[in-house]
Amino acid sequence: MPTDRRAVLADAAIDVLAEAGIRGLTHRAVDRAANLPPGTTSAYYRTRHALLVALVRRLVALDQAELQAVGERTPVPRNADELAAGIAAFVETRLTGDGRRRSLARYACSIESVHHPELREILVPRRNAGRQVVCDFLTAQGVTDPEDRTVTLLTCVDGLVFDRLVEGGTVPAEAIHGLVAAALR
Repeated sequence: MPTDRRAVLADAAIDVLAEAGIRGLTHRAVDRAANLPPGTTSAYYRTRHALLVALVRRLVALDQAELQAVGERTPVPRNADELAAGIAAFVETRLTGDGRRRSLARYACSIESVHHPELREILVPRRNAGRQVVCDFLTAQGVTDPEDRTVTLLTCVDGLVFDRLVEGGTVPAEAIHGLVAAALR
């Protein structure tokens, strides 16, 4: 758990958003989730919008750190099966435990960004080592336009994660293999 008070509050806000939805995201709820005295959150983030921006910034920072770490420890896959297995493992982290909590919060923030474009600017996908592994694999396979195909593939994977969060359960391995095969065509 972070010791920086702002990070503690942003993490608690992520928890509240994942558990209670956007309407449940209040300063009081974050105070309770962080086990801090009433008024603490509003002392750091005067408005609900400021709290939401802090939450989104923290969410992106956590996601980027995770994706960077995944990419740094993952060699470029040698074949489509290895890529599909790596994506499947990553999808599993997005559907369980802390990853599930962050995924729920991320999707709620994405919807909220329709009304608050400044949030969209923070949420926009970024380069990271995880994304680069996928792009390097597609490049090595001779895929034309590997950058665009990487974005398309990862967007489809994101859609599978969203669907499984809503419906429950896991993503079938066949679905991931199908996406990888489509990216290679």
